[in-house]
Amino acid sequence: MPEAIEQRLAAILVADMEQYSRHMHEDERGTVREWQAIREKIIKPSVDKFSGQIIKNTGDGFLAEFKTVSGAVECAVAMQSLLIGRANHQPEQQELKFRMGINLGEITFDQDDFYGDGVNIAARLEGLSDAPGICVSSLVYDQVRKKVNCSFEDIGEHTVKNIDDPVRVFRISCDGPPTKSAENSTETSNEAQMPSIAVLPFDNMSSDPEQDFFADGLTEDIITELSRFNDLFVISRNSTFTFKGKATRAIEVAEKLNVQYVVEGSVRKAANRVRVNVQLIDGRADRHVWAERYDRDLEDIFKIQDEITASIASTLPGRIVADNVDRARKIPTESMPAYECVLAGKVLHHKSNKKDNAEALRLLERAIELDPSYAHAIAWRACVTGQAFTYGWLEKDFSAALEGITKDLEKALSLDGDDADIHRILGAINIANNNLEQAQRHQEKAQRLNPNYDLVVVQSGELMTWLGRPEEGVNLIRQAMELNPFHPPRFWGHLGRAYFTGKHYQEAVSAMENIETPDVLQLAYTAASHAYLGDIQKARIFTDAALGLNSNLTIKDIMAMQHYGNADDVSHLSEGLSLAGFIN
Repeated sequence: MPEAIEQRLAAILVADMEQYSRHMHEDERGTVREWQAIREKIIKPSVDKFSGQIIKNTGDGFLAEFKTVSGAVECAVAMQSLLIGRANHQPEQQELKFRMGINLGEITFDQDDFYGDGVNIAARLEGLSDAPGICVSSLVYDQVRKKVNCSFEDIGEHTVKNIDDPVRVFRISCDGPPTKSAENSTETSNEAQMPSIAVLPFDNMSSDPEQDFFADGLTEDIITELSRFNDLFVISRNSTFTFKGKATRAIEVAEKLNVQYVVEGSVRKAANRVRVNVQLIDGRADRHVWAERYDRDLEDIFKIQDEITASIASTLPGRIVADNVDRARKIPTESMPAYECVLAGKVLHHKSNKKDNAEALRLLERAIELDPSYAHAIAWRACVTGQAFTYGWLEKDFSAALEGITKDLEKALSLDGDDADIHRILGAINIANNNLEQAQRHQEKAQRLNPNYDLVVVQSGELMTWLGRPEEGVNLIRQAMELNPFHPPRFWGHLGRAYFTGKHYQEAVSAMENIETPDVLQLAYTAASHAYLGDIQKARIFTDAALGLNSNLTIKDIMAMQHYGNADDVSHLSEGLSLAGFIN
């Protein structure tokens, strides 16, 4: 009987000796002796020290896996430091220098070998580094940029062999001054100092795989309810759902997401009964703090959600605002089928494709048909409709779509004025209509209701930019990125616009470079930034790229899509676009 194939998530380090063939040709015996000494005195002790494991030795390098991303990076840095020190005592022609690459990804093991895109990318990153050097993927950078005392250089996206999508690469330098992030690692934001928690996707233990949406939806609702507590730093669902279906220990999740507490759970649904098992784990100490099981009729599902949320919050150390613990319990609907339709619709919405969007809209309309007063369903129908319009999936024209969204939101607001999503979407609609004062009222209400909701926070940052307060916008957008380490690419677009508005053009360009497939507006802002930096030739490249997407694009068209409240900001962008080669 063949052995089972094992898959696990790990930080992968690949190392390779530079000019191995030349060294062997010039001094085979000396090279072998030195390589053996390096393995025994530097590599093996370093890997062991940082809780790693060498899983493959090659003639001129090795591959190791680590339980944590920071462990892999710290090990690589330590090894390179020791290797450079050792090389300083060798004749230049006998120095052995190494390239290293680090990635976070899955490794698949079978009886004879291991493989996977995670390994392939690490190997390609090693090839991009300059010996003695280290290159890491953006997944690694996002996890360690505030944890290690190194400088990071963004060297852009690279197309690597046998990998479909480009990989964003960062080069590590440990012989220069530490980055601002590293220098300020002990001065984290107020949010980062709060008790921090990640809620992993609940496992569906039912025999019916179609009930996945029920477990996923319950997880989302717990994340949302926890986010209402102002003294909790809650990791967003986009980040925690990357662990869905993976056998990962809580201590590994805590390290990868930089949180103290991890919530795990399972849902078993049969007929009209549901059993929810949940446990709260101190991920740093690998210690169970609390566990509970809830057996309920399905009509009690909202009570289950509230009990779980309040129980977790009450066990977390630090200050928890008392009136948040005793907040009003609002059960959105008495109709369980309607609730399930909304759960399924939200899960489909997150998949961001035309087919699932249409099905999500159908399910939300079904929920509203079952319960016309279900405010959250009405708000989410507006959200899903807005997604369809944004991506060009809706056949209605702009005015008809906007009218439908507005009516939905007005009704939802009259039914439940304390739903953060309703105020978030109303804020977006008012921004689109250039009613910034009204948008600000809704944004402030949304942020009070759900202060750790990354979509609310990033939109607040966007609004600050339109209001002529780009420095505040940058801070809020950066905060949203911290709340959701796996944020959508468009967050970089909001950040780039905020930097541009604040006249930080190089930072604007750097932010926009993180977007794999920029749209016309992102290309236009990049072009204007290069123009103000004095590089007209580069500005024209991005202007041409924007015109390649829309050959009729003019400055007037671009400005019609902006929502600046200050005339100076309007002129600033318009003049930058003109310098970049756009026409009126």
